[in-house]
Amino acid sequence: MITETVPSALAGERVDRIVAFVLDVSRSVATSVIEAGGVLVDGAPATSGKVRLEEGQVVSVDPDAVEDEQPPGPDPTVTFGVIHVDDDVIVVDKPAGLVVHPGAGNTDGTLVNGLLARFPELAGVGGDPIRPGIVHRLDAGSSGLLVVARTDAAAEGLIEQFADHSATRVYRALVWGHPDAPHGIIDAPIGRSKRDPLKMAVVADGRWARTEYRVLERFDGPAELALLECELETGRTHQIRVHLSSINHPLVGDPVYGQRRPKLGVERPFLHAAQLAFEHPGTGESVRFESPLAADLQQRLDSLRPVVDDD
Repeated sequence: MITETVPSALAGERVDRIVAFVLDVSRSVATSVIEAGGVLVDGAPATSGKVRLEEGQVVSVDPDAVEDEQPPGPDPTVTFGVIHVDDDVIVVDKPAGLVVHPGAGNTDGTLVNGLLARFPELAGVGGDPIRPGIVHRLDAGSSGLLVVARTDAAAEGLIEQFADHSATRVYRALVWGHPDAPHGIIDAPIGRSKRDPLKMAVVADGRWARTEYRVLERFDGPAELALLECELETGRTHQIRVHLSSINHPLVGDPVYGQRRPKLGVERPFLHAAQLAFEHPGTGESVRFESPLAADLQQRLDSLRPVVDDD
């Protein structure tokens, strides 16, 4: 049994949502665990996932009650761009809003479902049937480049490159304010927020994380904003969003880490994976791919008033 005391941040949440969070499964899977008798609330079996809990109540969950998740199936209705494909890799240009793989709250309609429709041989690649061929992350709200492995050998090689940081990713980000320095490195550990377990945060006992940024352009209308180029040395969950918010330059449009700033007409975090470079796992050659800024972000960027330097 996994036993957790409901923190203040989750007070008022439903039992099934808390179970989904504890087990990192979808709400539907959490419901099946409750129906199977795998959840106790204050020592008594939970009979409904709809009950809302209070701070201090104790939830015990039996992880063995989770049924094995079914592997995702093909879905030809999922749309995404492909900018390169060969026998070893697929380089995808992902639109914003598309979840990469099935998980909690997203059981279908993901990029993986779309990939399986176009490239059925991906099924089983990489050893994780839920995430075939997926070797690195890209948030659902972000757009841009993602490389997918077509073979087990390619998956192994790419995972090693992302682990040792020889594969590089460069993002474009529009942030609030003007950073003091034109170039900086944010070196701060990231982990689950103590105040809100549904969010990530810079925490002392988190995992090492490092983001390098350069200021590409500054704007003074309709507000003080800056366009940054960010390069990841690590790939923690929500890393760029958390790091930039931690230095008080949150992403424009970020509903979670945006510090409640105005959206300025941007309906998702202004973050685009613009460049991706790695050693090709089949040929050994260094390859690099680029993606132009997504249309919605470019349109907003074009409407801003650049700062004109006096000198």
